Amino acid sequence: MTGYWRASRAPRHSLLFALPLLLLYELLAFTLSHDAILGVRNGADVLLKSLFVGLGGRQGLIAFGLLLLGTGAVLLVRDLRRSGAIQPGIFLLMLAESVVYALLFGLVVGALTGLLLGGLGSAPEMRLVAGQVQATLSRPTQLMISLGAGIYEELLFRVLLVGALAWSGRHLLGWGARGSGVAATVLGAAVFSAFHYVGPYGDPVDLPSFTFRALAGLVFSAMYLLRGFGITAWTHALYDVFLTLG
Repeated sequence: MTGYWRASRAPRHSLLFALPLLLLYELLAFTLSHDAILGVRNGADVLLKSLFVGLGGRQGLIAFGLLLLGTGAVLLVRDLRRSGAIQPGIFLLMLAESVVYALLFGLVVGALTGLLLGGLGSAPEMRLVAGQVQATLSRPTQLMISLGAGIYEELLFRVLLVGALAWSGRHLLGWGARGSGVAATVLGAAVFSAFHYVGPYGDPVDLPSFTFRALAGLVFSAMYLLRGFGITAWTHALYDVFLTLG
């Protein structure tokens, strides 16, 4: 079990496990909109690509894709050279683990929300996805946005935002590694929660749902540190998909 725990976090398995999620989201988004720039997409996807699209239009979008896949390929090759071959059987275990986490996620975060708010909101009906306005979209579009949440929200809020905040705490503010990490995780969770209330598909702000989403951000950050990017991305995506289909 220790071997699986370590290997499933390694880039050679974690990044390859996330790749089908990325491709499925992009294929579904393009199929629904018939355009790589226009059309409804996950908000984190739009934020990450907006700078590249603003600078270079469709060429900028290609540059973003090459940067994303190229960075992943470098990490993958480096891990292969250092740690050995890919073990295909691990991917099935990772999928099963992600499904279990996704099924338990809402119950755990909802219970924590209820405890924190003293019964103000047990949050059985709360969601990470923007609910009220997004519910007016077609079911395939909702599923596409849910898949994008897994890959792009985890990339934006866990990998980039929390990583950048932790780096800033250590190198710009002179904090220790632990203090920087804790502060970055808490602030990142608050930003992650606030993100769901911005834009045309955002929800009205209220304390129970904001708390639920902030706690979800903390849980996802812990999952990212303990289980790696791939399992965290699939857990997030599957959780949102289950809510959409439920």
